[in-house]
Amino acid sequence: MAAGLRLGPLLRYVDGVTGDSATIWVETDRPCTAEVRGTTGASGTSGAGGSTRTFQIAGHHYALIPVTGLTPGTTTEYEVRLDGRTVWPLPDTRFPPSTIRTPSPSRPDGDVKVAFGSCRWAAKPAEGRDPVGPDALDTLATHLAADPEAAERPDLLVLLGDQVYADETSAATRRWLAARRDPRDPPGSEVGEYEEYTRLYDESWGDPEVRWLLSTVPSCMIFDDHDVIDDWNTSAAWLARMRATHWWSERVLSGLMSYWVYQHLGNLSPAELAADPLYAEIRSVPDGTDRLRRFAAEADADPACVRWSYRRDLGRTRLLMIDTRAARLLTENARAMLDPAEATWVREQALADRGSYDHLLVGTSLPWLLPPLIHDAEAWNAALCRGERGGPGGRWARFAEDLRQRADLEHWAAFPSSFEALTRLLAEAGSGPEAPATVCVLSGDVHHAYVAEPEWRPDSKPGAEDAEGAASPVGAPEARVVQLTCSPLHNAIPRSVRLGFRFGWSRAGRRLGHALASHGRAGRPLIDWRRTGGPWFGNQLMTLTLHGRSAHLTLTQARGKGRLVTVDERSLSGN
Repeated sequence: MAAGLRLGPLLRYVDGVTGDSATIWVETDRPCTAEVRGTTGASGTSGAGGSTRTFQIAGHHYALIPVTGLTPGTTTEYEVRLDGRTVWPLPDTRFPPSTIRTPSPSRPDGDVKVAFGSCRWAAKPAEGRDPVGPDALDTLATHLAADPEAAERPDLLVLLGDQVYADETSAATRRWLAARRDPRDPPGSEVGEYEEYTRLYDESWGDPEVRWLLSTVPSCMIFDDHDVIDDWNTSAAWLARMRATHWWSERVLSGLMSYWVYQHLGNLSPAELAADPLYAEIRSVPDGTDRLRRFAAEADADPACVRWSYRRDLGRTRLLMIDTRAARLLTENARAMLDPAEATWVREQALADRGSYDHLLVGTSLPWLLPPLIHDAEAWNAALCRGERGGPGGRWARFAEDLRQRADLEHWAAFPSSFEALTRLLAEAGSGPEAPATVCVLSGDVHHAYVAEPEWRPDSKPGAEDAEGAASPVGAPEARVVQLTCSPLHNAIPRSVRLGFRFGWSRAGRRLGHALASHGRAGRPLIDWRRTGGPWFGNQLMTLTLHGRSAHLTLTQARGKGRLVTVDERSLSGN
């Protein structure tokens, strides 16, 4: 029987500097040679293309196809062949041809459009009105399918976490799970092993509109908690509780294995893939399941042994994607969002080749700047958990740990030393004669959108210390530094939580936050900040348009009948 295309293709990497290469991810239903061949419409084939053999994980077959021979500054239609048989585009498709659009190295300061968002619950109602509203990715796909060269077409789609929901499955997936095992046994209606994770990706990426969109717009991805489980790696106590269950080990290993296959590999450049010994080993054996499982176990046991963070350069724009979930150190007196090796790598990448980029984009699934009340509540909670009142393990610490897990108090603010380190790094990256024009922190997670900007203190220098050796406040950099938060792509937020976020930005909320921080002896953060846009609620996407040293932000929301409505536009140029 001929090989078939099970999922994909996904256009993952397009070289943003040379414009001559790309990678395309596919899942097939059996071992085969997967090939991408550039076409020129009715006239035949172009010189672009590439092929590779599939590799096997847990009975599933995958390929990440390297595409070379692309002409910079052009748009190339392509088809996918398995063992020489064309399987994409699908017969009688209603969508335009999938294409690879490449930048021109002769215009490194040309327009770059980066669209971003997070939190896409893929389930759709069987009929009738969608209870969480229209899907922003579906709506973007519908819009672009009608006009593939529309001005809204992004050059890169950045997905900032919760690409799948392992702990909040759809009705259809719950029925599928119930046919496999007893839903009364843990993890119940949540996914528990690799095969069940593949179902989530089928459901999410098999959606016809999203499938076409991901075949023609390059994508970068990073996980957040729901890709594995809500509040993943909140604290050492949380992790100990999970490891005491009989089902957690299989859940987390399967989550990491499926993330490596479905998301992580496509984040890497062809050169990084060629240098990756794990990728080479798995491709060299008939079945890579055991080797990938060992890797996942090592990654779960020791965050420092793997780096999920990565970097992409797009002309004179640098994108630095940071893992804020698996790289955490959770020992209470040494908590950190990033292990030392990861933190060093992030710093090196942010500061490397100063002057070679005009815009630094820092992707972190969790916002750096939260509503001030929430920030102060997390800092207060962290102080209590480490024993600032009553000592470690005391009554206040026990109360705070319970609250931390119940209220999801685990953003950057809950790791005070990491918040300070990131703040100083952003200021340093934006300072000096070779500073970029903007430093933009791209985040999701919190199911609403907003723009926040730090208020720098003019009496200090980035990274300076005072005469006593204590950390001083951070002075204003030359670059404009902004927090851009956009979530969800397709999900909901209760009215009570909306009101809570609004209150968190209010003066009364700030005063309450200051009181909490004072009670916990948490101290004040290095900087103040203010909300300069939002909050906006709905299924939405933000798009940055970068040209030379200018930056323009657009927020669009999905509305009924496939409409994308612009709800905010602003320039981010200048400080």
